[in-house]
Amino acid sequence: MLALNSGSSSLKFGLYHVKPGAIIRLLGGEAESIGTMAGSFHAEDSNGLAVRTDSSALMSQEDAVIRVARLLTEMQMPAPQTVGHRIVHGGPKLRQHCVIDSSVLAELEAAVVFAPLHMPVALSVIRFSMTHFSALPQVACFDTSFHAQMPDIARVLPLPRALRAEGVQRYGFHGLSCESIVRQLADSLPRNLLIAHLGNGASITAVKDGRSIDTSMGLTPTGGIIMGTRCGDLDPGVLVYLARHHALNAAALEDLVDQCSGLKGISGVSKDLRDLHKLADSNPDARLAIDMFCLCAAKQLAAMSVSLGTVDTIVFTAGIGQHDARVRALIAGHLGIMGVRLDEGRNRDAGDVISDPASRCQVRVLPSQEDEQIARHADALYCLPASSDQPG
Repeated sequence: MLALNSGSSSLKFGLYHVKPGAIIRLLGGEAESIGTMAGSFHAEDSNGLAVRTDSSALMSQEDAVIRVARLLTEMQMPAPQTVGHRIVHGGPKLRQHCVIDSSVLAELEAAVVFAPLHMPVALSVIRFSMTHFSALPQVACFDTSFHAQMPDIARVLPLPRALRAEGVQRYGFHGLSCESIVRQLADSLPRNLLIAHLGNGASITAVKDGRSIDTSMGLTPTGGIIMGTRCGDLDPGVLVYLARHHALNAAALEDLVDQCSGLKGISGVSKDLRDLHKLADSNPDARLAIDMFCLCAAKQLAAMSVSLGTVDTIVFTAGIGQHDARVRALIAGHLGIMGVRLDEGRNRDAGDVISDPASRCQVRVLPSQEDEQIARHADALYCLPASSDQPG
C-alpha cells in the first residue's frame, strides 16, 4: 500500500506491507519546500536508515510523485497495489474512507470551499496519481471521518438552522492522527482521553471510549488554537471590521487568517517554534508567540476536560507535541488546576509516559502515524469483495 500525504508545500509518503495482525513500513520519506529552489527529498528504509537525501528542487507535487515512483523502482520495492491519499476535508457528503471514482472526485471538488488551503493540492496529487498509477485503485482517507459521529452538542454551530443544510457545522480534523493514537493505546486505551496534535496545524480532541466527542477545529482547519500561520478561533467581529474598514474581500481575509496569522503573525519573524525558541531571549514578540501558543493549547485542553467530565490521559503528538519538551512543560504548567504534573527528566527525554507519579492524570508522548493509518484503510478497501458496497 502506497500512502501519499500531501501538504501545501510538502508530500509525505510511505510504502507499507499489510498482513493480518501486522503492518511493516518498507520505505518512507518526504519531499519538502516543493515549488522553491530550497526543495529537498529524503527517504528511509524499514530500519529508519537514510537511503536518499537530495537537495534538488521539486517544482510541483507532480514532480514529487514522480520522484517517489522512481525511488520505488530504484530500490526494487514491491509494486504498490493501492494508493491511499490523506484528504483533509470531504465536505458534508464524504465522511467515510472510500475508493475514488468520478462521483467522489466531484464531491472533493465541491469540498474545496471548506479547505482552500489543503484541497487544491490534494486534488492535484490525486489526479496525477490516477494517471501515473493508472492501473491502481485510489483511496481517499478523510481527516473528518474520526469525528463524524460527534454529538450534536459539539457538532452544531450557533448559527441559523438553515445553514446546516449547506454543511455548516463542526467537522474536526487531524482524524487520522487521532485514530493512530487510539490504535497505539490499544488495550491500555483510557475511557477519557485528550489528544493534543501540535504541529504547524494544531488541534485538541476529546475522546471517550475511543470515539471523538468534541474537538477544537470547526468548519475548517483554520479554527481552534493558534497555529503556525493560522489564527485559530477569532472574534468574528474582527473580520467584519476588516471587511468594512479595510475593504478586504473574501480572498484577502482568507490569506490573512490562513497564511499571515498565528505564530508568524504574532512574532513577525517565523511560524516555526524552533526559530522562535532561538529568538525568545532577545525578541519579545517571539517570546509572546510561544507563550500565547502554550496558553491557548492549555485553555483548550481544560475546556475539553469539561466535555469529557474527567481526564485519564493526555497524549501529545505531531511535530511540536512529540519533539518540543519546552512547549509541553509550558502547557502542563498551566494545567495545575487539572492536577497535571510532568516528570522533568522524562519530559526532557520524550519517553512514552512523561507525567510525574503524583499527577492526577497520565501524560504521554506518542508519534502521529497518519501514513500508517492511510495504508490500513487502503488495504481494508482494497480487500473488499468486488460486490461489496463502497462507503462514501
